[in-house]
Order: sequence, then structure tokens, then C-alpha cells
Amino acid sequence: MNKKIGTWRWRAAAVAAMAGTALLLGGCALEFGNSKPARAVARWLQPTGSVYSGWRVYQSRCASCHGTAATGTELGPDLMPLMRTMGPRRFVGLVLQRYDWARPVGQSPESWIDQAVQRREPPVAMPAWQEEPAVNAHIMDLYAYLSARADGRQSGDRPTP
Repeated sequence: MNKKIGTWRWRAAAVAAMAGTALLLGGCALEFGNSKPARAVARWLQPTGSVYSGWRVYQSRCASCHGTAATGTELGPDLMPLMRTMGPRRFVGLVLQRYDWARPVGQSPESWIDQAVQRREPPVAMPAWQEEPAVNAHIMDLYAYLSARADGRQSGDRPTP
């Protein structure tokens, strides 16, 4: 009888251990199944700025050269491969400061940029947008839109506001 009691205790201990393990693993499964932290991390990893506002700036200032979906034209390159390798700091530097044209004295920034965009003879160089208020004020929105396009999170269509 002593042997049966010992076997019974061993089985009870084994069942209790398995139940405890199942509870622990079940708790872990619930933790991993919680999608709120995953969504929060995904939001933190996305660039700051509004994709919709960036789309609006892009359509008004960039689409005439780079195409409405940012896939390039004969006037400007496809931005998708460039955006896949570019962080926000480099993007801001390239768009706002890289292109250093000597603007004629007495000419407003808007007319200077409009002339640069409408220029048709090669080579067409991208203007510096640092003096353009719509681009300068919405540079992170523009980055958010283009990086969403490059990552596949946004199609070439109009995003939802």
C-alpha cells in the first residue's frame, strides 16, 4: 500500500506541474497575443508627420517632375528606391539644402521655384525647397508620405485624411 501511495503522490505532483506549466504558458500566450503593444511599437516606428498632408504637398510641388505616384518621369527620377534607403534626417537635408542654385537678385522664391519646375531643357536640377513655405513647413509630412509609398504602406492613390 505504501508503494501505491507514493505512485499516487508522484502522479499528482506531475499533474500539478503540468497544470502549472500550462497556466504559465497560457499566460504567455495571452501576453504575446495582445496586439496593443505591437500596434504601439508599429506607430512609434513610423515617421512623424501626416501621410495625407505629405501627399498634398507632394502633388502640388513634386508630382510635376517625379510623377503623381513618385515613380519617376523623364524630368525626375523614381523616388521609391531612394526612399527605401533614406532616413528622415538625410531626406530633409537633400530636399531643403542639397541643391544650391544661385537665385537671381530681386526674384521671389515662388517665381524662382516655378521657373525651375517648368524648365524643360536638360539637365533639370531639383531646386532647394528651404525657402518654399509649403515644403519647409511640411517636410516631415512629405517624408511620411514618401516613406509610406516606398514601404508599401500607401498606394499611389490619394490617402485618407
